[in-house]
This record gives sequence, C-alpha cells and structure tokens, in this order.
Amino acid sequence: MRGVLISFVLAAVVALPAAAQEQTLVGGGIESGGFGAPVVKFASAVDQFAVYAGGRGGWIINHTVVLGAGGYGLASDIRLDQRFVGRQLEFGYGGLDLEFIVLSNSLVHATFGALIGGGGVTPYFEPTDAVFVLEPALNLELNVAPFMRLAIGGTYLWVTDIDTPALRSNDLDSFTGVVQLKFGKF
Repeated sequence: MRGVLISFVLAAVVALPAAAQEQTLVGGGIESGGFGAPVVKFASAVDQFAVYAGGRGGWIINHTVVLGAGGYGLASDIRLDQRFVGRQLEFGYGGLDLEFIVLSNSLVHATFGALIGGGGVTPYFEPTDAVFVLEPALNLELNVAPFMRLAIGGTYLWVTDIDTPALRSNDLDSFTGVVQLKFGKF
C-alpha cells in the first residue's frame, strides 16, 4: 500500500507541471495592449502631389494581431482639371484597420495589414460621392521606447465607386509613403 501511495504522489508531482503548460486554442492567457498614432501619408491625387493627415489606433492581441480603426483626410489643395477651373477636391476616408506584427520584440520588425472602409469625395459645388476604399500596407517599425514605435512604410490606396464627372475612376488610386508614431502599450 505504501508503494502505491508513493507512486501516486510521484505521478502527481510529474503530471502537475505538464498540465500547467497545456496549450489550447481557446482560453489561457491573452496579453493585450493598445496604441494610438498620428499618421502622415505622401501620395498622388489627380496627378498632383498630395498629403493625407490622420490617425489610427487599435487593440494589440498577443503582440501580433491588431484590430483597430483609422481615418484620413486630404490635407493638400488639389485643383481639378481645366473643365473645373477654381474647384478643389475634398476627400476623406476611414474604416477597419487590421495589422499583423512580425517579431514585435525585435528592435526593427515588419508589420503588414489593410484598411477596409469607405469615404467621401467632394469636388466643390457638387454633392459628396460615397466611395469604397481598400488600402493594403507594409511597414518597418522601430521600437524607440517601451511606449513608442516609429513606423515607416507604404500602402496602395485603392478607391472605387467614384461617380462624379469631375474625376476619373483611378484619380485617387496611388502608392503612398507613410510615417506614423505609435504611442501605447505594446
């Protein structure tokens, strides 16, 4: 009887640490963080140099997945062609912002993701036109401090459903250069 008791205790001592390390799909510890970031984008709109200003923020899950939102507005004076002399373009967009972080603890690491949403285009004196926006992104990120990241990268801004005579269907599509400064708990 004594041997059975000793065997039982030894089995329990060996099994407890193994049970504590069990990995599961659901449950267990999820590490959370979050950030907010001012963002500046350099692009082309109606064949002219354009600057977009805005911001984004998100919930960081296990240092690898970001569920967030972003919004941007055209900050440059974009003049429309000769048919619409004196008119400027107003354009803003935003939506769901998904991002994946690769090796987040490395000093320099990559992120990739996409913004999926919509916006509004308004040539002066015309009604606002609702558009769909898809913007895939790729960035290099530098861990500046425990609470701050500097990201530099690029996106492709793809705008569809433009239905105004002042614009062609691809006048707002553009590769963009992006600079963002993220502040938060990473």
